[in-house]
Amino acid sequence: MNKVLETTEFVVYNSDHVKINNGKIKDFCEAFSESHINHWLNEAPFDFNSLTEREKLHFLLVFNSISFCYWGKPKWAVEYKGESFDGAFGMIASIGKAIESKNNILNFNYLKNISEKDLAKVLKSKIEIPLFLERLKILREIGSIMEINFKGDFFNIINASRGDALKMLDLIIKNFSSFNDFSQYKGKTIYFNKRAQLLIADIYQSFNKELKNIDKITACSDYKLPMVLRKLGILEYSNELRDKVDNKIEILKDSKEEVEIRANTIWAVEFIKKKLKQKIPKINSIHINDHLWLLGQIKNSEDKPYHLTRTIAY
Repeated sequence: MNKVLETTEFVVYNSDHVKINNGKIKDFCEAFSESHINHWLNEAPFDFNSLTEREKLHFLLVFNSISFCYWGKPKWAVEYKGESFDGAFGMIASIGKAIESKNNILNFNYLKNISEKDLAKVLKSKIEIPLFLERLKILREIGSIMEINFKGDFFNIINASRGDALKMLDLIIKNFSSFNDFSQYKGKTIYFNKRAQLLIADIYQSFNKELKNIDKITACSDYKLPMVLRKLGILEYSNELRDKVDNKIEILKDSKEEVEIRANTIWAVEFIKKKLKQKIPKINSIHINDHLWLLGQIKNSEDKPYHLTRTIAY
């Protein structure tokens, strides 16, 4: 079993600030159809068809290693092909532009020594991206570990995992410290591993290759999923947490509120999956994850904000 599920279950049954409304899950599942299954990267601004398989795989690793925490005022955003993109799509656009300009962003030998100046050029915007130095450190770690342990080729990680999603998750967590995503809650260690799981989900959906235990990969607890689940009435917040989120008061990383938001997000999707399997047997948590995330990209001025936590985890 994925230890993300094992450990987050404790949080769900001991939460003080977040709870799951099962009645609203029923409503969501009744409206969900197989046509809603769509890999989120299909909507991305960069054309991945221009890449070789190895380049695409390395793109997914580089992107998922530094895709986190974009919020701020003003918000970091980039221009690409006449449009403005922020968040994850902004990061994809930035890496895409770098590739098109013949930058070595997918070369791990280059990344292990990438300079502040070079990364600033890749992520150029009207403002500096939040946690810039953390992203720089992570890219250098990724480059160094890939060169030393895996001969600069992520296919070696896939081969070492023998086509097993949980073994791949374990390899990623053990080799790349920045992907090791966990918190402490009421005396217990709670694992989330958001970016590592998203990397595996992206590989699975991008390459259309079977992975054992892919059904054990959970939803990715980030900013947008709990926002959408709350909008749907599936997640309910205490008055105290609701006031913090709605007034855009920062919620500290590893606080009870933050851990409860993330854990309940994961299990809300698990409950949705269990119910949806009655009519869509092939559905996995990652399919529901992508649908919810894409719903979160539809901007509505009346929507409540997502919670604000400054973190490299998501």
